[in-house]
Amino acid sequence: MSLWNFFTMLLTYGIFIYAVVLVSFYIWIGLYSIGATRKYMRKNSITDYRLLASSPHAPSVSILAPAYNEGANIVENVRSLLSLYYSNLEVIIINDGSKDDSLQKLIASYNLEKTPHHVQYKIATKEIRGIYKSKNPAYKKLVVVDKVNGGKADALNVGINVSANNYIVCIDVDCILEQDAVLKMIKPFLEETDKKVIATGGVVRIANSCIIKDGRLIKVNLPANYWARMQSLEYIRAFILGRMAWARMNGLMLISGAFGAFDKEIAVKAGGYNHKTVGEDMELVVRMRRYMEETQQPYLVSYIPDPLCWTEAPTNTKILGRQRNRWTRGTIETLWFHRIMFFNPRYHLLGMLSYPYWFFFEMLAPLIEAFGIIVFLLMVIFQLINWHVFIALLAFIVSFGYLYAAFAAFMEVTTYNMYRRRTDMMKLLLTALTEPFVFHPFVVWAAIKGYIDYLRKKNAWGEMTRQGFGTPTVPGKN
Repeated sequence: MSLWNFFTMLLTYGIFIYAVVLVSFYIWIGLYSIGATRKYMRKNSITDYRLLASSPHAPSVSILAPAYNEGANIVENVRSLLSLYYSNLEVIIINDGSKDDSLQKLIASYNLEKTPHHVQYKIATKEIRGIYKSKNPAYKKLVVVDKVNGGKADALNVGINVSANNYIVCIDVDCILEQDAVLKMIKPFLEETDKKVIATGGVVRIANSCIIKDGRLIKVNLPANYWARMQSLEYIRAFILGRMAWARMNGLMLISGAFGAFDKEIAVKAGGYNHKTVGEDMELVVRMRRYMEETQQPYLVSYIPDPLCWTEAPTNTKILGRQRNRWTRGTIETLWFHRIMFFNPRYHLLGMLSYPYWFFFEMLAPLIEAFGIIVFLLMVIFQLINWHVFIALLAFIVSFGYLYAAFAAFMEVTTYNMYRRRTDMMKLLLTALTEPFVFHPFVVWAAIKGYIDYLRKKNAWGEMTRQGFGTPTVPGKN
């Protein structure tokens, strides 16, 4: 056997084994998520959330919402947060050195005045320029912090320092929350007695094409834009299947930065958000878990399948590419910061399964796919391809991907069924047919660019552009 034939055989079998293991993980995730979702829905069907909402003894919660150049929508978004159904609540808006009129609009709309303040800096942050509260008792829950620009992680750390309550809910200010979002997010912290719940995540859905009025979701529609519609399917697959399965076995490493709840004491002891990464949401969860493992405290990271948070998705390749570029860099940075956990039995499931999965099948996947494409093209050029085997494998991979997407859509229909029109689900399934040939290759390419930017030590978020909920396009930061 020649060296070249040996190399190609080794490469072929290596990629085949990688694909088999990845497919096995997807099958396990799909099946394992069923039990978690059914258990949650069965348990919560008899829960009376009104008792928790109105109780003065309910856990105290601070919502932290960083804002940078959100002047176009910030008044309506804050109104939405103030209308949340929960009694023991404060809403903290952190104006992260906005260059637009965000602060002025808040001051005018909510009758704010600058108040004397003393902040205990549990976590080091950029300077606070002022803290504002309303003279109108109707807005007594609202606190607005104006600070020097330092990025989202620094703004969230300022919110942690300013917050007066035991639990924090961190969100993107432009997200639309369901009225009972805080109620459902705080419930896992109360249920567990044997282990300490340190964080809870909730499902994030795509709000593009939905009808939003006065900061409230009026009607759910499937996005009309192809890229947003493709992300709707992606989010259903990731949140209903992936994160529910990992949470069931207490192996979850990521809670979306758009919507997550945390035990403030543990977040502070772990050091707060890391401003040296663009993936601060994932990094905080991993660091909190690492802290609990190293201090040998029993803990849980929980997740709930309720569609509680709605956000605007990128609608063009330019903005989507920047987002996925940043996600890739954030993943690389987080796994590098915590590389000591890689196959380290000291960290139990986190080190032996969760971290390796993210390393091999999330971080390395774009590189392996890109390398596979290059090798495939070389083998075509040198006429080394067995086309019968290749076509059979390609058909299997595409069919499996489509079946997995269909299964995710089925789980959506049999649980919360947010897209009630049959035509919407048909459009979603037809869109899924294009994923292997349009959406997925683009995401892989954006991830490769993320690797390149990481090697170039690029640490910028990149300017984002939001269409807004029924408003003209407005520049801002994601």
